[in-house]
Amino acid sequence: MIEQVLTNSNQKEKTTFKTDTASEKPIRSVVKSLSWRTVGTLDTILISWIVTGELTLAFSIGSIELVTKMVLYFFHERIWNSIKWGK
Repeated sequence: MIEQVLTNSNQKEKTTFKTDTASEKPIRSVVKSLSWRTVGTLDTILISWIVTGELTLAFSIGSIELVTKMVLYFFHERIWNSIKWGK
């Protein structure tokens, strides 16, 4: 009887707090990519401006970096989403 109580309480905890983190829709990855790259690109522009002293060059570096890293991040997220390890 104690085993049933413990088993039932464990099952209730699992169902109550269970969230589906195993599958993430691609649009979520796109939005996360955009928000993260905004922060990252502003950082890159600032650092480039400090290093080069030229705002035009800093924006040029930032714009290239924005596109390449956003694409890389999207595929990185999708690959990790398909890996079962740690879920």
